[in-house]
Amino acid sequence: MREDQQPADMVKQAEKTHLNGNGASANGLAEAVDVDVLIRAPVLVLNLNYVPVNVCTVRRAIVLLTKGKAELLENHAGQLHTVSRAIDAPSVIRLSYMVKRPFLPRKLSKKEVFLRDKFTCQYCGKKVHDLTLDHVIPRRQHGAHTWENVVTACNRCNLHKAGRTPAEAKMRLGTIPRTPTPI
Repeated sequence: MREDQQPADMVKQAEKTHLNGNGASANGLAEAVDVDVLIRAPVLVLNLNYVPVNVCTVRRAIVLLTKGKAELLENHAGQLHTVSRAIDAPSVIRLSYMVKRPFLPRKLSKKEVFLRDKFTCQYCGKKVHDLTLDHVIPRRQHGAHTWENVVTACNRCNLHKAGRTPAEAKMRLGTIPRTPTPI
């Protein structure tokens, strides 16, 4: 597949087969290219409750359909010909069983902490551009680098707090830091 070629273009190209009377193409090379393009066309895979799970190729979708693991909901206008039958190329299939997808926890990063704290200093409550990360219990006091111990702080508040706990620095957190919910 060319990089500039869209999935819809792939399907249109695959549908441009010119058949002669016995079902074979006028030139065998053109049909081989069209079948190759069609077999790599995208297919939307839905869960049992019609929630999108994945996008696979027509080839994988046909395997799922013939094994009885999925049902055909929509198909492309193109067909794939086997020795004994013609198979419609699917475009949307639904799995016949439920696939549970586990929620992956968010990774602790500077950007994610800023997003969780809405780009606001957790000590003074101001939205400023010079934000830093601050450990509630400092690392030198064996504070962990976890979601519950890292907050967003402006430079002024971070310098004032220094290597002390908020109680020692007589500062109060605006919100208690928590692990964000998965997306």
